[in-house]
Amino acid sequence: MDKLKIAVCGASGKMGRALIACVRDDEALTLVGALELPGNACLGRDAGGLLGFDSGVVISSDIDAVTSSADVLIDFTRPEGTIEHLKACTSNNTAMVIGTTGFTDIQKDLIKQAAESIPLVIAPNMSVGVNVLLRLLKIASIALDDEYDIEIVEAHHKHKVDAPSGTALRMGEVIADSLGRGLSDCAVYAREGYTGAREPKTIGFSTVRAGDIVGEHTAIFAGTGERIEITHKASNRSNFAVGALRAAKFLSGKKDGLFDMQDVLNG
Repeated sequence: MDKLKIAVCGASGKMGRALIACVRDDEALTLVGALELPGNACLGRDAGGLLGFDSGVVISSDIDAVTSSADVLIDFTRPEGTIEHLKACTSNNTAMVIGTTGFTDIQKDLIKQAAESIPLVIAPNMSVGVNVLLRLLKIASIALDDEYDIEIVEAHHKHKVDAPSGTALRMGEVIADSLGRGLSDCAVYAREGYTGAREPKTIGFSTVRAGDIVGEHTAIFAGTGERIEITHKASNRSNFAVGALRAAKFLSGKKDGLFDMQDVLNG
């Protein structure tokens, strides 16, 4: 059976290295491409070099060449870069797994349009555990209904540039949808000064940016006399990489379509 050919964006970064290591350890996959921005110090080096092994794949900034060689491109970069990679994938009929967050509405529309010609998995968090958490949030929201106040707390490393995290927003969307609300109508993203009493049926968000925190997310359902907390904590990036590669396998053989990690978990 032929191995699924994988290309990785941001190959020299922490997430890129985690993906490359996981591809190496998966007998069903082979690394065929590694992308970095023009001017990156690692261009021309072996993609496995930072991990202490020889992958046989040279880190390149040639988007077209890398996407044309791969079955699936995996992208955990920035929105503007992801959109450029998306264009190349569409031109070369290459499937794509997108873990990037912080897209504008216009960029989201471009992704939807691309899914009419190539298969895509996009999720703010590729962790299998986080996506199980989303299912638990739906169950909890329906069972607890409007009797509990809901707060979402997330923490990430000091270099993360968007807030709240895409995962936190997705958690809010799942909860709001389950309660028949629109997140845009009930979300509270900041509290300062004299805010008055908490408005019923709102969903509050709190953000922490500090140190090297990989990612922590908690949904709090606070009622009278009790509190339920559902939490996911990531200790390293391998869980995101494993989920992304599971998504890549899910796309194998598909011609087009826009999918998320819930689709991947359902097989």
